[in-house]
Amino acid sequence: MQTLNSRIVYRNRWMTVREDQVRRQDGSQGIFGVVEKPEAAMVIPIEQGRVYMVQQFKYAVGGRFWEFPQGTWEQASGYSIEELARGELREETGLAAGRLELLARIYIAYGFLAQSMHVFLATGLAQLDAQPEHEEQDIVRASFAWDEFHRMVAKGEIADAQTLAALSLLRLKHPELVG
Repeated sequence: MQTLNSRIVYRNRWMTVREDQVRRQDGSQGIFGVVEKPEAAMVIPIEQGRVYMVQQFKYAVGGRFWEFPQGTWEQASGYSIEELARGELREETGLAAGRLELLARIYIAYGFLAQSMHVFLATGLAQLDAQPEHEEQDIVRASFAWDEFHRMVAKGEIADAQTLAALSLLRLKHPELVG
């Protein structure tokens, strides 16, 4: 596929939306809308058979859901993806990880979103003070035993696709950690 033209139709501090005119392999033309966002990190914090999660109101879907700590730094530059993971973990939960292990890099919604997420396992946790961003002032933090986590998935209380994908990665790479 060949990009013929690209124009930015919207931009704010969190994202850029562009519209691309393209030519397909058969010569026909079309358009693609693409949302661009910086790379993100997600952290699965586990300690003594418990998994730590956060719950926030998600404006786009009008509800509160539990998820693994995750995010990006829109205004910062020059940081490593591990620094981002450690920072998001500290901001959202107040936890510091003694050990971080990269499980995988996944794409969130590659049909329209040009953003990847690096999924980390965090162990050797120490509790510090949470440092939520202004937009995260309604954040709730909790830890759950795995049987409760699975019940929450079944009840739809955990509906974040990245959290569920991260759970699959954890099951593949560290089945001994998942109850």
